[in-house]
Amino acid sequence: MRFSTSLSFTVFVSLFGINPLLAQNDAIPADIQRVSKTARPEAIRAAMRFLADDALEGRKPGTRGFALAANYMQAQLEALGMQPAGENNTYRQAVPLRRWQVRESKSSLTLLSKDREQPLTYGKQFILNPTPDHANGDVTAPVVFVGYGVSAPELGYDDYAGIDVKGKIVAYVNGAPSTFPSNQRAYFSSAKAEIAVAHGAVGVLAFSLPTDLRNRIETAAPRARQGIYRWLDKQGKPQRTFPALQGAGSLSDSTARLLFANSPTSFTSAISAAMKNHPQAFPLNISVRMQTQTDVVEDVAGQNVIALLPGSDPVLKNEYIVFVAHLDHLGIGRPVKGDSIYNGAHDDASGVAINLETARLFASLPKAPRRSILFVGVTGEEMGLLGSDYFASNPTVPKDKIVANLALDMPFFFHPLLDIVPYGAEHSSLHKEVKQAASLLGMEISPDPIPEQTVFMRSDHFSFVRQGIPALFIKSGSQTGNPNLDGTKLNLDWRAMIYHTPQDDMNQPFDFNAATKHVQLQFLIGYLVAQADQRPTWNKDDFFGTKFGKGTVIK
Repeated sequence: MRFSTSLSFTVFVSLFGINPLLAQNDAIPADIQRVSKTARPEAIRAAMRFLADDALEGRKPGTRGFALAANYMQAQLEALGMQPAGENNTYRQAVPLRRWQVRESKSSLTLLSKDREQPLTYGKQFILNPTPDHANGDVTAPVVFVGYGVSAPELGYDDYAGIDVKGKIVAYVNGAPSTFPSNQRAYFSSAKAEIAVAHGAVGVLAFSLPTDLRNRIETAAPRARQGIYRWLDKQGKPQRTFPALQGAGSLSDSTARLLFANSPTSFTSAISAAMKNHPQAFPLNISVRMQTQTDVVEDVAGQNVIALLPGSDPVLKNEYIVFVAHLDHLGIGRPVKGDSIYNGAHDDASGVAINLETARLFASLPKAPRRSILFVGVTGEEMGLLGSDYFASNPTVPKDKIVANLALDMPFFFHPLLDIVPYGAEHSSLHKEVKQAASLLGMEISPDPIPEQTVFMRSDHFSFVRQGIPALFIKSGSQTGNPNLDGTKLNLDWRAMIYHTPQDDMNQPFDFNAATKHVQLQFLIGYLVAQADQRPTWNKDDFFGTKFGKGTVIK
């Protein structure tokens, strides 16, 4: 059963305390509180204004605009006295990126039944994903429907139970059961290909629920035609790919119905079962031939910016807390309302600007915190969390010494910051520091108001979770202080009308006082984690701690 908002809040209250506003703050010394109050809204605005200026042309990786943004961040951190923490005693880490694209004229998808072959039309009925591991992917196999394509026995749900898909193509519905907790729902919505490969599938086909208007072929095709990027390892091999898959594609709603033409279960019945969160799997009595020609389009010299504030404790200074925000955005693209520069003011010049001001607070301390602090501006977030995944996989400090990550991306400061949604806090001991800092700042802690947006998988903190590192991704909650202003509606409207358009520029009604509270929150949480005797740990039996934790789970 999906949590109601009131029930979700009850769960959060039980986790974070009976009343967040009544928590004690003895762990935050008065001088640290005074430092937090020196955060400057005008500094956040100024940094955002530079990073989101038209002169930076949308900060796409590999462009002059991105180089200017990286130079700016480095200069700001260097001026604060931060030390180089990249490669070869520099502030940079090279991130080799490559883009692949489907050559449509040499690619096809055909439905095969006993008495006919039915070729489909690219871009209208289907689209194919590039297959970086196979220049010429070619697979013909029977199709098995596997519901949501989710195998989560730990959550009492498994679409693959009792079905053999080895050597077959699996078809599934986008999304995940709404009964899952928000973050687990986000994870399984994004792990379909990995699960399919684990069960022996050689191809995947995805389609959306008829009610899901966000993933229509008409919407997805233009972006899919831009190809995909992946980072390369030292041997030049692309990472986060699935070599066992010979083909992967998405179908339109009407085309998905064609798969069920010979099925004993109708499309309508299968969709009804999915919407009722019932696991299901059955052969569709149809085969598919997928042929995908994948071309290498370009190599991009990506870069992360990395700076260090050394800790003051002779032992704990060898442990690190990593603050991350992504420097990149979408560059120059299709004009919208006469503008073709995708400035990315909120996404994510805001996060970079807030982290820079957070760095200034740390640099202004009379004594550095016990643990060391890393400030990282990553590349390629918009390409699939590539810069953060590269850093988390190949850190410039010992990986087992990174104890926590705090990521910022579109924190949403279009109204006063009265409550927060601390994605990730419920999974580890970091909830304690979140509670203490939020209490001091008079903020309430709220559950995810938009679980269907799968936010937990969509920013750089997850790259650290994947490496077993407890992480936080804090966004504004929905309280506005104005009974006539619905914060959730404001958020959803922004996502529908401004997100990833050229209108995400500085001509928006930002509340820079709210942005300043984000600085204070980041600073206080980071300080508390840096001062603690023990490093953060995953909660006992936590889903992500068990899956990725690698020994840092509370016993």
